[in-house]
Amino acid sequence: MNTPLLIGGIAGAALVAGGSASLIGAVTLFNKVIPRQDGVKVDLNEMADMAQWEEYKKIIHPNKEWLLQQNLEHITIKSRDNLTLHADYLPAETPSDKIVIAHHGYTSCGMNDCSSISVFFHKLGYDCLIVDNRAHGKSEGEYIGFGILDRYDCLEWIKYVTNRFEGKKKIVLFGVSMGGATVLMTAGFPDLPDTVKAVIADCAFTTPYDVFKHVLKKDYKLPEFPIMQINEVICRKKAGYGFRDYSTLTAVQNTKLPILFIHGKNDNFVPTWMSEKNYEACKSPKKLLLVENASHAASYYENHELYEKTAAEFLSEYL
Repeated sequence: MNTPLLIGGIAGAALVAGGSASLIGAVTLFNKVIPRQDGVKVDLNEMADMAQWEEYKKIIHPNKEWLLQQNLEHITIKSRDNLTLHADYLPAETPSDKIVIAHHGYTSCGMNDCSSISVFFHKLGYDCLIVDNRAHGKSEGEYIGFGILDRYDCLEWIKYVTNRFEGKKKIVLFGVSMGGATVLMTAGFPDLPDTVKAVIADCAFTTPYDVFKHVLKKDYKLPEFPIMQINEVICRKKAGYGFRDYSTLTAVQNTKLPILFIHGKNDNFVPTWMSEKNYEACKSPKKLLLVENASHAASYYENHELYEKTAAEFLSEYL
């Protein structure tokens, strides 16, 4: 998730908030945050200090370079609203009955956010389907879905995998940040194919509304009303959804899937309490990993040994 972009939109709203200008503030926020952001690249320097970033690059760059050198299959499907969605498919080294469908964060793409974790899953013997969410990467879309719309796209990817491999692949859903919220929300579908066996959600928010509200208060000392209420009306009209249309809290109470929740203890953007709250609400088998010294979306890079050990043990228990 690109923190500077989101903050920039809220800052613009803050400058004009108050009285009748609240409408202008809400429009500014919407225009900066919800439409597709092809010109923006995720800058992890804004999610960790420079010393941490230099260390993280030693993990990220080799993994991404290795992944891009592989013979990836480029796959497209159609969303329920007729967008062309893209993903890269990396089969396991030897034939496998397990596959991970990986979802990235805000304004990023699958190859940016999910390269390192995909290399890890590949070493575990999993196929990897690395998704570009709607309005990101090579997928079509005018508006970002913040999990609310993306859960339907994730369901289409699940159906694709289930049909292509005739139900013989055990599916794990993985997501980080907005992708984490996406896979948790997807878990709440009552008609989810039984090929889906587990979920790993890294630094997922509860609802987009909660994230925006948190940043407005923390960084700009602004109340949510009326900017968020107006902005939500605009989003519903233009993008077709509201920020509180669905919640990860609702989803985790209505799924039987085992879920591994992961969050950095130093995450000030999507606060750690969101994963803690998701974990508390979850009624299915569950585990919570809180990573010391990890900022937003940085848990894997901060302590990949602990991350991999926890994920591998979790998956071995349920697959």
